[in-house]
Formats: sequence, structure tokens, C-alpha cells
Amino acid sequence: MFDIKFIRDNPDAFDAGLARRGLPPRAGEIIALDKEARKYTEALNELQAKRNAASKEIGAAKARGDEDAFNRLREDVERIKRQMPTAEAERKKKLDTINDILSTLPNLPHAETPDGADEDANVEIRKWGEPGRVNDAKEHFDLGEALGLMDFEAAARMSGARFVLLKGGLARLERALANFMLDLHTTEFGYTECQPPLLVRDEALYGTGQLPKFAEDLFRTTGDHWLIPTAEVSLTNIVREDIIEDEALPLRFTAWTPCFRSEAGAAGRDTRGMIRMHQFSKVELVSVTTPEQSNEEHERMTECAETVLKRLELPYRTVVLCTGDMGFSARKTYDIEVWLPGQGRYREISSCSNCGDFQARRMNARYRPAEDKTVRFVHTLNGSGLAIGRAMVAIMENYQQPDGAVAVPAALQPYMGGLKTIEAI
Repeated sequence: MFDIKFIRDNPDAFDAGLARRGLPPRAGEIIALDKEARKYTEALNELQAKRNAASKEIGAAKARGDEDAFNRLREDVERIKRQMPTAEAERKKKLDTINDILSTLPNLPHAETPDGADEDANVEIRKWGEPGRVNDAKEHFDLGEALGLMDFEAAARMSGARFVLLKGGLARLERALANFMLDLHTTEFGYTECQPPLLVRDEALYGTGQLPKFAEDLFRTTGDHWLIPTAEVSLTNIVREDIIEDEALPLRFTAWTPCFRSEAGAAGRDTRGMIRMHQFSKVELVSVTTPEQSNEEHERMTECAETVLKRLELPYRTVVLCTGDMGFSARKTYDIEVWLPGQGRYREISSCSNCGDFQARRMNARYRPAEDKTVRFVHTLNGSGLAIGRAMVAIMENYQQPDGAVAVPAALQPYMGGLKTIEAI
């Protein structure tokens, strides 16, 4: 969401930001609606002032016994009361239209975000590790099915496509990865572990930007709840409608949760395997901070996510997303892409985004600066630290053995009861 005052004062800059997102100008339309809304606000204020003045005069007329003035003033008050609902309704109509427009517009990109139409314009900023060249490298689904530990057919019989049943060593590997990541983020990086709700209401998804524009990507219950597509929703909404004291910032939260996505726009993409699922688990990172700290926090969060891959000794590269590939709520995003020998390419395993005050305005999340006590909107950031399923895919493909077994990374062996190799059952 946007500050209407910013749009009034900087219409060209607002439209330039939309243009970088590939969208037409909207500032003129929004400002015109705002002008109409403010006109009705002024009319309401004027009517209120007239009603208050007339009400005072009624008492004075009655006190001096002026029946004619009393009756005339009372009629004036009643007439004003009849006019006010009409003005209020018109004002609300304009404000609702403005809100409908703004709620579907994405965040404006940061100056450092590169321009571009799609992923081809993303910019690589660093690499770590040497991509392994595995002879006759297999993809994870071939490995998992051959081990008898990854069953897509059984999952399809009970749930349909884009689900998987993990068993034995692979099921334990998922749990080990989650515990390893949580321990790393809580003990070394200072995140507070949370166990948040998996079902949320409309306003929570509106706050983080999934609603109203991306409803088709979500799963809705028969009641008034939605399944979370990411723990970003629950963790970021911890501060909704709150005012935080300056000294408490930054707040850093992490959670391991299942996530649910309809993948409505993914027809024909990654139809085999665990890359794109309706249900998957993820360790999420969320930070809430001041505007002055958010850029530094963004770099820190990305480093936290990268450290997971370093500890697992998985080669990766980090790219900054261009305007055409960046998510709705983000103003700048780093994608971390892990090397998959089975596919012979890098694939996204984490996105770390700085949303500025975009989500905070939708949630009314604010803080009170120590120096002046005037409340301001916080900045929110989120990142995968990491997506568990994709981390499993990367381990299986990078640690595959000639006999089809999968070696367990040294960092995970304590979480696997000392198991060094996952073998067929």
C-alpha cells in the first residue's frame, strides 16, 4: 500500500516506479479521486460545524423564549443531519475506489533493483562452491523412487498431482534439515523461533500482499480461513496494528511450517518431482525493523540463508531480481539458486526480500522513534531460510552415489542419529 500524500507530492516518481514494473501511469486517476474525497471531507466538516453552531443557538433561543428561532434552528439541524449521510457515502465511495486501486498495485522498486522484463534480466552478484559434475547424474525423483523412499503414486491416489509421500531416510532427512536450520537461525543468528497459525483470515493475507490480487494461488477453507502459502504471512502479521518501541527493533522471527499453494499459474512446469508442490515445508525468516536499518538487515538475512547452503556444502549463486521478476510486495529481492547436477543448472531455493513500508501500511504496523516519539511505519523483510523440499532435492542430486544411495552432509549427520548414507529399504 502507498502513502497518498507521497502520490500527491510525487506523481511523476510514482508513475515512473509503476513504469519500471511494466504498468501504466495511475497517479492522475488516484489524485483526482483523492481530490473528490477531500472535497466531501471538507463538506462534512462544514456541515458538522454548522450543526454544532445551530445546536448551540437552539439552547440560547429556548432560554430567551424565542419560539420562531427555536423551530427554525431545529429544522436547520434536521436538514443538516439529512445531508451528512449522503456526503459521507460519497466520500466513502471515493476512498474505497482509491483503496481498490492501490491494493492491486505492486510495491515500487528500489533504485538498486535492475530493470528488466523477466528472469533473463536478473543480475548475478556472487557464487559459492564449484558445481559438481556427477557422471550420469540422476534427478532427485529417479533417485528417490529407486530407493523406495519417495512415492508420488501413493500420494496421487490420496491427494492428486503435486504431492509426495516420503518414507524412511528421506522422511527423516526432511526433519533433520528443518531442525538444523532452526538451530542455526536461533542460536547463531538471533531469530526467535515461533510456531504460528497455519490458518489465517483475509486481513492477514491482505497485510502481506497475497490478497486480493493472488487469491487463485491460495487454498481457502469452507469457513473464513485460508491455508498459509508461506509462514511469512503469520510471522509478519505478529506486528499488525501494533506500535513497537524503537529499542525493541529489529525483531527477527523464524518458523518451520508446512506451506500450501495451488500453483495456479504453473501448469506444465516442474510436473515431476518435488520442485513445485501443493504442500511443502519451509523454514521462514522475517525481520521487522526501522527504515534506516532495513537495507543492512536485507544483506544480513540473505547471508543467514546463504550460510545454510555453505554448511551443507551445496554450490549456489545469488542474483538480484529485476523489476519484471520480483514479487508483488518486494522493492528489492535476492534469489539464492542452488546447483542441481541432475538438471545441470541452478534453481531457486530462497528469496530474500525487503518490502520497505509496503506491508506495514497494509497492516498498520508502526514504531515509535526514541528521538521524537512520532509514530512511523516499520519496514518488513522476509526470506526462505530455506525451502526444505528444494534443499532435499539439492542434497540428493549433489550427494548421490554411484550405487544410487545418497550420502548425508556432515552438518546433518548429528540430526540423523549418525547416519552417513541413505540407502534403499
